[in-house]
Amino acid sequence: MINRYINNPIITPDMVVPSRPGYRVRGAFNPGACMYMNETLLLVRVAEDCEPQEGQVAVPYYSFKNEQASPEILEVKTDDPDVQLKDTRGIVYKGADYLSTMSHIRLARSSDGINFTVDEAPFLSPCNESEAFGIEDARVTFLNNTYYINYTVVSKDGYATALATTQDFVNVERKGIIFPPQNKDVSIFPEKIDGKYYALQRPDNNGFGLPSLWQSESLDLIHWGNHHCIARPRNILWEEQKIGGGAAPIKTKEGWLEIYHGKGRNQIYSLFILLLDSNDPTKVLKRGTVPILKPEASYETHGFFPNVVFSNGIIQELNGALRIYYGACDECCCIATTTVNQLLKTLGL
Repeated sequence: MINRYINNPIITPDMVVPSRPGYRVRGAFNPGACMYMNETLLLVRVAEDCEPQEGQVAVPYYSFKNEQASPEILEVKTDDPDVQLKDTRGIVYKGADYLSTMSHIRLARSSDGINFTVDEAPFLSPCNESEAFGIEDARVTFLNNTYYINYTVVSKDGYATALATTQDFVNVERKGIIFPPQNKDVSIFPEKIDGKYYALQRPDNNGFGLPSLWQSESLDLIHWGNHHCIARPRNILWEEQKIGGGAAPIKTKEGWLEIYHGKGRNQIYSLFILLLDSNDPTKVLKRGTVPILKPEASYETHGFFPNVVFSNGIIQELNGALRIYYGACDECCCIATTTVNQLLKTLGL
């Protein structure tokens, strides 16, 4: 059904130049994907940390002054009374939170879709307080001769989804937050349906229920409403904690095909598919019962965050072939191939 590339992974942290002296790249993963000027572009999430000196704690952060953002390093002694070591994810210093890693989006380019060169400078990096803890997991949709890039922004207010547009991957216009905290895993459909734009989203929830797939609509891609929950985690091994959308849905003769992720027992992430009605994407027509891709290869089971496969970038060829770009273990980028027809067959179509 799905074939992993024999030489996976295709992008590893050692292929990425740190964004500044004193930073080190710990992960290059979860790539958005699109075609531009006959090249495959991956919008790779790059996670960086700092290597501390003995007896010190060092963490990356951004400062924002005079409408300028600057990557910095906080270095303090481990016995400083103002330091609280939270866990591996960060520290609290003088009452302020700092993460152990900071993410931004970097472009990787390929003429064959397999062999990539990673740009030396970030493509999207934090620019204001709403992005102070980093930018993560970009997804790309081509609409109206424009590339719409939505991505997760993280700050002391939680995580939200922001939008940017570009036509040349040089000049970028940021549109701001389109889904407020707590919301991520947004996938914008590649065409209008009955005069409206549609998107999948994944609001978080505390108390009742589990994080689920929702559907929303818009007239301008900025203001979203008429929200519907369309799919919830099932009580199965692979989904029992949460689910979330991946890349933009793929239009097929049977409906909109979406490859989504599930987080299951023991924090294992895997990939599933579901099919939405062509004219009313709030209706789920079919849903896979087993993963189409789950952590099995060594680079998927052993890494920075073990047992994770996560896709937010897919490229469809004219013949229906699919290149599924995915992150493994929050550490590297990989590729697997299949076809639309093969995936539809798993749904009995």
